Amino acid sequence: MIELRKDAKHAMVIPTSMGIRLTPVDNQPFHCSDTFKMTASSAESNVGSVSSFLGLPVKILTAFVKDSPVARFIKDDLGRRHMTFEGPEFEQETPWGDRHQINMADSGWGSRGPRVQNDRAGEVGRKLNVKDFDLERIFGDEGAQVVHLSGLIAALSEETSQFCLEIARSAKKHGARISFDLNHRASFWRGREEELSAAFKEIASLSDILIGNEEDFQLCLDIEGPEAGGKDIGAKIDGFKEMIGRVKKEYSGATLFATTLREVESANLHMWGAIVSHGDDFCVVEPREIGVLDRIGGGDGFVGGLLYGVLKGWSAEKSTQFGWATGALAATMLTDYAQPADEDQVWSIWQGNARVKR
Repeated sequence: MIELRKDAKHAMVIPTSMGIRLTPVDNQPFHCSDTFKMTASSAESNVGSVSSFLGLPVKILTAFVKDSPVARFIKDDLGRRHMTFEGPEFEQETPWGDRHQINMADSGWGSRGPRVQNDRAGEVGRKLNVKDFDLERIFGDEGAQVVHLSGLIAALSEETSQFCLEIARSAKKHGARISFDLNHRASFWRGREEELSAAFKEIASLSDILIGNEEDFQLCLDIEGPEAGGKDIGAKIDGFKEMIGRVKKEYSGATLFATTLREVESANLHMWGAIVSHGDDFCVVEPREIGVLDRIGGGDGFVGGLLYGVLKGWSAEKSTQFGWATGALAATMLTDYAQPADEDQVWSIWQGNARVKR
């Protein structure tokens, strides 16, 4: 589907700012809970987990707080997820110094939707800078087949915006394919609209794979699209196709364009679909009913499965189906990322086969 560098050490290289998530047990709301599960997470590493659990080499570029027990927890978690990592370690210096972000998110239940609040004060990932990484070694000597970038990191700070731009330029120069999930966040963009619009448009111009929902393409790249959210999302597929057509015209250097479709019936029941465009063809998964234990990370799961298909050299259709299923898999897990046991488990989800396997 997309030609990849053959001599690369890393299937994927992913810049990210790692943090922790606190989730109440037993699907309770955060504000009235006193017992929580702590997991390590980031939107970008969530994407890489599909490939790393299925045996492909994934490398994380990030930053840590030196001697922090949270940093140690994150490093151990990345190791458990079969990922290598590197990045600078910053001294906390004072109690008001650097730390890792905290994501406070309950899972919702039935008619009560999940609620998420991010505490990113002092986030060490805001200091990500290419001066702390040997890009010539990482992308030249070692090599990456795909570099996955996210709008969350690109908009985190002025420093990380430049970091993502320089990562994209260096990776592209050394033959890596660039995947860019736009991931618009209004709070990150406030007061920086002009600066971030220019940065996102340049990253998009370097990208081979562009991913986003209807709001992402409109707010990040000024591409007109269908009304966000709402009911009967399956009836809006033609509108999504028209939006992707406009994106393709504006960013003709990219070859793969993707968006997910989600209609929320309840916290535990979603209609889940996807649209992927490659060349002149569209691969459409009409929204299908999926059970949801925790919705956080479902979109990342889709991207992870789609990129796994790219890395395996699969067709756009097969990659889309796999991505749909890994997104559905992530929604059955309390981690923010899918942890496939093997490809067969994923294809069973695609086939609608939830029978016990003994």
